[in-house]
Amino acid sequence: MNTTKKLGVWMDHTIAHTIELDNNAIILNTIESLSLQDETQSFGKDESLKHNTEQGQLSDFFKRISVVISDYSGVILFGPTNAKTELHNLLKQDNHFNNIKIDVETKDNLTKNQMQAFVKEHFEKVG
Repeated sequence: MNTTKKLGVWMDHTIAHTIELDNNAIILNTIESLSLQDETQSFGKDESLKHNTEQGQLSDFFKRISVVISDYSGVILFGPTNAKTELHNLLKQDNHFNNIKIDVETKDNLTKNQMQAFVKEHFEKVG
């Protein structure tokens, strides 16, 4: 039996929780943005440097999530901010993701149990 690999990604601009549905098991992982680790960095009055650094960190964060997504056939991106839409737009521009069905949905902050339940329900609905 050929099973499709399904992944849920709850994310904002600082952290992503991945929820993999593997048969009856649920596998959880976390990807943190480098900005979480560099909050003590001081930029003084150089707003341009701060902005460029933040954009680079966000780009790296999205790339690390993209690498994980590339191994799946079905993905749901969800969370409270527009980070999921930004990532989705980047993935649509990359031909490597053409064969992956990616859905996007807005969800507020959820507990890990609620995230797991949401991902299971989503894939039960979409098949």
